[in-house]
Formats: sequence, structure tokens, C-alpha cells
Amino acid sequence: MTGIWKNTGNGWELADSQPFPDEATLQRLVAENPQLLPIAGSPRIFTLGREIRLGTGYADVLAVEASGRPVIIEVKLARNAEARRAIVSQVLAYAAFLHGYDVEELERGPLNRSLSDASYESILGAVTALDQEGSIDTAEFVTALQEHLDTGRFRLVLVLDSVSSELERIIAYLDSVTLQTLTIDLITINMYDVSGVQIALPQRVSPDLSAALTSTSTPKGKAAASRGVLSDGPDAFVESVARASGEHRDAFDQLIGWANKLAQLPSVRLFSYNGTGGRVTLLPRIAPENVGLITIWNDFGKPSLQVWRSVFERLAPNTMVRVEQAISPVKLGQGTVVKNISPEVMQAITAAYREAVED
Repeated sequence: MTGIWKNTGNGWELADSQPFPDEATLQRLVAENPQLLPIAGSPRIFTLGREIRLGTGYADVLAVEASGRPVIIEVKLARNAEARRAIVSQVLAYAAFLHGYDVEELERGPLNRSLSDASYESILGAVTALDQEGSIDTAEFVTALQEHLDTGRFRLVLVLDSVSSELERIIAYLDSVTLQTLTIDLITINMYDVSGVQIALPQRVSPDLSAALTSTSTPKGKAAASRGVLSDGPDAFVESVARASGEHRDAFDQLIGWANKLAQLPSVRLFSYNGTGGRVTLLPRIAPENVGLITIWNDFGKPSLQVWRSVFERLAPNTMVRVEQAISPVKLGQGTVVKNISPEVMQAITAAYREAVED
């Protein structure tokens, strides 16, 4: 039996999970942390909005993969009668409504308010702002998204706190007969309190019948925009810098030395990401969330930083003002690019990393 096991002194017992107070709590957890979902193929997905009007109903979460494939997420608690069968008809109805939609119409219609509230002008703008790794091929993304909408090739994700055997059989059947068009993930999430720390336990329930046909989920002739390579350590980034022009070498050397010092802080690890089109990034990430306050770019031989406001707000709120002053007149936004990387900027961001790992 899967779950969190605790040692009571008299043996091991399965810990009791904490019930979600309501579906909105589970929905918010999924929308704000889509990386928690153990979906087939482990693609990177980006939340575009919650409670999105699609036809006569509202999809709980509408997201998109880095490849451009739309992701429709429906959330239910097992105590809701709709968690047995109706959840399936709901998510299929949303997929049917999206089938054939135009990207610009989607932005002006169902997603207009969500994009506007987050200060994004388009789906591409939202995704590139949320993409810390630089994995999005902007030249291909919109085209791939439109082709997925035209063909109805979607990912449907059902998230519950527990799953009935009836629902599991329905999803297994649908997954087996819709491989050419739909990928369906059935996921449970349970919450536990371990010594005062909240622990989320997400698990994939439905069989991964689509793994052998992963290529069929991408429009023919289009490469997935997320086929970059993430590697441990700074070596790949350092190698890319060796090919940079002498004009920027000193700046790159300073950034690499600085990143190595950040990695000496507890819970900070460096990763390199080789993106599409020759762009390479260095990612100083903080465990256990595996997120970074910044992304260091080698953008075709030119150094820059991206700062991630949402991560600062969550992990280093007390240092935000100092960072904002250091990067001024650039705003501390979600994915804002900083090209003037002065010693003051690096010192302020170092202080932010210290705050993040000390809390």
C-alpha cells in the first residue's frame, strides 16, 4: 500500500492523510505548482489560467506543454459525486470545445481575462515569461499550438484525492483507444503533516499506455520545442562560453565564478540547459523546490540574467527591495531580462539566495 509510513515505536503504520477542505484548495495547489503532477513523459507544463470558460462549463485549469500541446486539468475530491463518472464527460466536453479553436481567438476569448490579469499579451508571452530554462522555441511554439488545436491532440489530466476502481477502468479504456489523439493522466494527490511540515504525495494511477507512441502526440513534421538537454553542474554552460567572442568573455567568467559561489550555499545546485537554437542557460536552483531566483543566459554569445519575481516573493521577500534597487531601472518582474550585471546586482542577488536557503 502506497503512502507515508511512520514508525510509532511499536512498528510501522500508514500515516493518515489530511483531507482537503474543499476542491478550490486542491485546484489552487495544482494550478500554482503544475510541476507536482507526475504526468506521462514528464513534459514541462505552464498554467495559463483557472476556471476558464469553455462552452457551457469552466475548466478548472488550462495549461500548455512546452511542445505547444494544450493541457486541460480537471480537479475533484472523491466525496464529490462527479468524481466517479461525470469528471470524464466534463473534461471531454472541454476538449471538444477547444478542438478547432484559433490561437488568437483563444487569447481574445476564454483566456483573455487570465492573461490580462497576469499582464501577459499572449499565450506565448505567458509561457516564455514562466520558462526559467529557456526551453521554448518561440519560432515553432505558436505553430505547434495551432496544429494541436486543429487536430484535437490534447493532454487531459484528472486530479483527485482518491480514485474509484470504476473511474480507473474508464480512463484505462479511453487511454487505450485514443492514443492517436489524447493522452490521459489520472493522478491522486494527498497531503500529510510530518513534524509540522506539509508533505504532498502525488501519484500517477492510470497505466502509461501512450509511452510507446509518444511521437504521435506531436503534429507531424514538428519537433517538440522542449527537446533541450538539462545537465547537472555548470560544465555545459562553461563549454558554451568558450565559444563566445572575446568581447564578453570577462563578463561570462565573472558570472561563472559568481554562480560557483552561489552553489557553495546550502541547498543550491547548478544545472546547465542546452536549449533549442543554440541558447544555453545556467540555473542556480534551490532544493527542495528545484527553482531559481535567476537564470543566467548565454544568449548567442551575450550574457544576461532573468529574474523571477514569483520566486523572490516566495523565498526571498525581505531582499526584494535591495534587488529592485540594484537592477533599476529594470523592473523585478516574472522573467525580466537584466543586461547590466554590476557587482551591486550580484551582491543583492547573493543576499537573496542566502535568505532563501536560511529560512
